[in-house]
Amino acid sequence: MKIADCYKCQKHTFSFEFFPPKTDEGEAKLFETVRHLKKLEPSFVSVTYGAMGTTRDNTIRIVEKIKNEIGIEAAAHLTCVGHTQEEIEAVLAELYERGVENIVALRGDPPKGETEFKPVPRGFRYGSELVRFIRSHPKYGKAFSIAVAGYPEGHIECPDKEKDLEHLKQKVDQGADVVITQLFFNNRDFFDFVDRCRKIGIRTPIVPGIMPVTHGPQIQRFASMCGASIPEEIKEAITKFGDDQSSVEAFGIEYAIKQCRELLKGGVPGIHFYTLNKSHATERIYQSLKA
Repeated sequence: MKIADCYKCQKHTFSFEFFPPKTDEGEAKLFETVRHLKKLEPSFVSVTYGAMGTTRDNTIRIVEKIKNEIGIEAAAHLTCVGHTQEEIEAVLAELYERGVENIVALRGDPPKGETEFKPVPRGFRYGSELVRFIRSHPKYGKAFSIAVAGYPEGHIECPDKEKDLEHLKQKVDQGADVVITQLFFNNRDFFDFVDRCRKIGIRTPIVPGIMPVTHGPQIQRFASMCGASIPEEIKEAITKFGDDQSSVEAFGIEYAIKQCRELLKGGVPGIHFYTLNKSHATERIYQSLKA
């Protein structure tokens, strides 16, 4: 099932994001987590794509297994980093042959140690170019549902929020079906972002991306990487609980529950959880929302 149809026929979608582990043991644990979360009946799950396409084969194989063996609809991330048009076309062919119908199309982050994104020769500089390439392909143009990223607080490389919105509209205009946002902790940032999107003509579903606080230094690192601000309430909790991981996680779960309830009450089409390949926090939040 294409994820575009999920947002048409379901009042609220709930989706989970995973990343390809680097070891066989980690992969076994991932599939255990996915099977455990299957009972929650997520609308779909997505699997990320490593820097420079380093997990390309793992991403495709994991997505195929989740979809065809575990029985959950799945989306494969696809980035521009390090790939020529021909290589992107080869990925599309492999996804198509394996029955994958959903792609999260991203520009991707610059390789480690580099501060500026530089496309390879015959590659793509922007996510909108990747979306256009997929949509204009004579064989695969209609084969995939495409999700793209949105940034409620602006992309870290684009301080001009209006220009950042223009970039998002380009991706939508080129054929993206849904926008999934970067993580954020202040719902006002999300609702303001949606209002600004609607004012410039973006009509696709805009889905909030939620990452529960389960580890203080980790969430601070992720927030710094993507330019998300951390509210004082969260900072104070991280300081207060310190190395008491169970207390940090309990706080993070309750904070995310309140955040998600407010988002759902505000009319969001669904929620996308950044799981970090763990089931406990996501399951607790999800069960609370369904209660």
